Amino acid sequence: MERNIEKMQQPECSAALFAGWEETLIWSCLQGVMGSVYGDHPKQPASALAVLGDFCFLAGKPCHTLAAFRPEGSIRDFMIMIPQNEAWSRVIRECWKEKAQEVTRYAFKKDPGVFDRQKLRETVFRLSKEYEIRPIDRELYFRCLNRKWSRDLTGQYENFAEYERLGLGFAVLKDNEVIAGASSYSSYREGIEIQIDTRKDHRRKGLARICGSALILECLNRGLYPSWDAQNRESAALAEQLGYEPDHPYTAYEIRGYCMV
Repeated sequence: MERNIEKMQQPECSAALFAGWEETLIWSCLQGVMGSVYGDHPKQPASALAVLGDFCFLAGKPCHTLAAFRPEGSIRDFMIMIPQNEAWSRVIRECWKEKAQEVTRYAFKKDPGVFDRQKLRETVFRLSKEYEIRPIDRELYFRCLNRKWSRDLTGQYENFAEYERLGLGFAVLKDNEVIAGASSYSSYREGIEIQIDTRKDHRRKGLARICGSALILECLNRGLYPSWDAQNRESAALAEQLGYEPDHPYTAYEIRGYCMV
């Protein structure tokens, strides 16, 4: 019999279920920095769900109730579900049926020693004079937040005060318009998870690589790890250009209509 699902007030109690899973979004949740963990018991869960932004990670004993669970107040129409194993994959497919699209994502090794700082600096210096690169301050935080294409650069933080305390990012501007950015999608104690976006009409100009290089350098200067997880092969290729080393591909499920009745 499956138990009731509730938010865990002590998320670290579920750490054993996520052991060995090298995902910084999970670490953010377990550390209580960002996101939430839900389980079938407040202190000794057999199954757990870590949720941060558009991502949720399912661990422990496969549980249909947990796979179908929607956090109270969630209005998201889209969610990326990441199963711990094939048993969880089956449960996701059974719960979400045609709403679940299986996709392949790409994980990278978390090794700060792989980056060539001089190469990254040279990449930043290549920015044409028609553009300007700036750290994301209060003004740029809201400008990113108020555009659909750039919302994920700052949108996982509750407000600017939280972004200023936990987050970090750079924006590329042309004619005082934000056209590209690299920022923290989320934060954990030891670093950030990188989000890079470029406005559609300015893609394939090297701007993602430039602002990504600036963000990686700033993270390394601050003793933070700039984690990267790729949505597709294009993102994976950019990661390798920046110095990341591939780890493994993995299966995820994109759920559309997540909060629709």
